[in-house]
Formats: sequence, C-alpha cells, structure tokens
Amino acid sequence: METFIQSWLGATFFNSLRYFTIAGLAFIPFYLLMKDRFTKEKIQSKSATKKDFIREVKDSISTMVIFGISGALLLASPVRQYTQVYSEANEFGWLYLILSVALALVIHDTYFYWTHRWMHGKKVYKRFHLTHHLSINPSPWASYTFSGLEGVIQSGIIWVLAFCIPMHEYALLSFTVIAFVINVYGHLGYEIAPLWFRKTTIFKWMATSTYHNLHHSKFNGNFGLYFRWWDKWMNTEVPGYEKAYDKIQERRMEKGLEPELKNI
Repeated sequence: METFIQSWLGATFFNSLRYFTIAGLAFIPFYLLMKDRFTKEKIQSKSATKKDFIREVKDSISTMVIFGISGALLLASPVRQYTQVYSEANEFGWLYLILSVALALVIHDTYFYWTHRWMHGKKVYKRFHLTHHLSINPSPWASYTFSGLEGVIQSGIIWVLAFCIPMHEYALLSFTVIAFVINVYGHLGYEIAPLWFRKTTIFKWMATSTYHNLHHSKFNGNFGLYFRWWDKWMNTEVPGYEKAYDKIQERRMEKGLEPELKNI
C-alpha cells in the first residue's frame, strides 16, 4: 500500500508539473506578455476572462489526481504483470520503441473520437462533458478541464495502450507528454500553424487549433483530437472549417492569401 501511495503521489506530481509547465509556457506569451503581438492569430474575437482561467485550473486539479491514481494502479500494482508494458528497450528494439509512440497516437485518436462523441449524447453530456464545454473560448488551461467522470474516461487510454500493444515505460511517458503538447495547441485559442502548412497534404488529415476551437464554439462536430479522418469518415466535421482556417490565415498575411491558397 505504501508503494502504491508513493507511486500515486509521484504520478500526480508529474501530471501537475506537465500541466503547469506546458500549458503555462503557452499561456504566458499569448495571454500575458505578447497578447497584442498575436491579435491576427486569435481564433475568436472575444477574449476569455481571468475568471475563466481560474475555473479551468481549478477543474483541472481533479484530473491530475485521477490521472495519478490511474497511472499508479497500472504501473505500481499487481495489474502490471498482465499488461504489455516492458522495461528493457532491447526487448523490442529502439525502432519499435519510437514507432510505438506514433502508433499510440493513432490508437488514442480513435479512442478519443468515439468516447468524445459518446459524451456528447444527451443522456450523458451534463454528467460527463459539460465541465469541459464551459470553456466556449478555451485557453491552454482548459486542456485538463474535465469532470471527474470524464477524467476517468480520458485516463482510460493508457489502459487501452498497456493491454493492446507492447509499450516501453519511457514510450508510454513520452506519449503522454506529446499528447498533452498537442492538446494544449488545440486549446490555445490562437492559430499558429505556419502559413505554408495549408498547401500541404498533411493539412487534409491533421487537426489544427482552429479545428478544435470550432468544436468548442459550435458544441458539436470535430470530435477528433489529432486527425480529421474519423470526422471525415463519419461525416461529423464542422462545415466551413477550411474557410474559417483560411480567414484566420488571411488576417496573418498583410496582402491576403497567396493565389494558390485562394483557389483551394
């Protein structure tokens, strides 16, 4: 029991450090130090308030605790022996260790899409997902703003990964950091993707900050976390997303979009 408590405290500390460091590094320049510098990149014209930021942080505390409990149960309890989590990198090789992180992101996107869409159902929305959608104009602090029930759902991905594919401890840790960085970008409230990104093939299947921001402002559609493919396949992508994205990019360029972008 003592080992479990120590692991839980350690995992909760790590989750807190990750949250305040990554979300804080995004919040400080865009919302405090250089707010006027990024007016053209802002997705919604209105601004969130200090009250919104405080609520988002307060509602994120329970998420950090839940994630800590989930991590400790998985890695520091007898359950671990039944998972595919391993400690020796040579067991599957370094190439697989790296590729497993990419595979984990694909699996997570699928898990997120379907659980996220389910939480928008009328019977469960208020109990599971309403807390997150109190942030109509989200900030980086909203990345962990979940109800207790949604926190449990969100923490479930590490269990899915641990039982479905071999994951080195460090690969699992790296996945959680990368996932949170992308999550913060999705809740940034500003579109910072480089202007050339719009002309790439990757744009057609990657979600952007604008993509997830539209989910918050429209309350439905754009359920994917990293990719657009499930929304495209299930016909749940918010209509007009690409036009909204282009409008923001147009503001960012003094002379408007490049000719090849205007015709997309």
